[in-house]
Amino acid sequence: MSTIAQNIQHIMSDIERVQEKCGRTRDAVLLLAVSKTKPVEAIAEAIQAGQLAFGENYVQEGVEKVQHFARHAPDKPLEWHFIGPIQSNKTRQVAEHFAWVHTIDREKIAQRLNDQRPAGMLPLQVLIQVNTSGENSKSGAKEQEIFQLAALISSLPNLTLRGLMSIPENVPDYDAQLAAFKKLAILKTKLQETYPEVDTLSMGMSGDMEAAIAAGSTIVRIGTAIFGARDYSNT
Repeated sequence: MSTIAQNIQHIMSDIERVQEKCGRTRDAVLLLAVSKTKPVEAIAEAIQAGQLAFGENYVQEGVEKVQHFARHAPDKPLEWHFIGPIQSNKTRQVAEHFAWVHTIDREKIAQRLNDQRPAGMLPLQVLIQVNTSGENSKSGAKEQEIFQLAALISSLPNLTLRGLMSIPENVPDYDAQLAAFKKLAILKTKLQETYPEVDTLSMGMSGDMEAAIAAGSTIVRIGTAIFGARDYSNT
């Protein structure tokens, strides 16, 4: 068994343990393998181990990987999530190649993704990124902007609003992590009152996954713990 396969197996065991501890149902949480900067060979190892959902942060790199596996693994039902910041001039590539987008934080990006989604493709499954920590360095909509943005997304035929995503402040304390994630969970509950189809919380990474799952995360984004440390020299 490869190291990547062992890592996936270990993380899945951790997810199942935390789900059981929190009284959540089995398979309540999707493991999203964050494959940014990683070569296609590493992703192929993960696929061989049964991993099918991958997250990419950089548009061109992500598109190249989507196209590579469409050619080389057409029988695998891979699900590609875009989880990085989106510039206006990159929306077409995202709309044309990804199944999910986690990082919508303004109306202009939502409108462009809708308008550029090719006919015949399923609607793009989207999350609103929320800046729950209030840090100026973080992307994401402010809490008071969420509902106006949700109203627009829900009116667009080529987008399906699925929920919320956040990258909270990086703190080691479990209680602080849990409090930050609960803020997003409360916002999701409020959103569900108007949009009952909302069912997704994308939150939690290697260092805070347990707190995220305890707070209600349905997607955890794990990269280094699967693939090892990243090399950013070519990005």
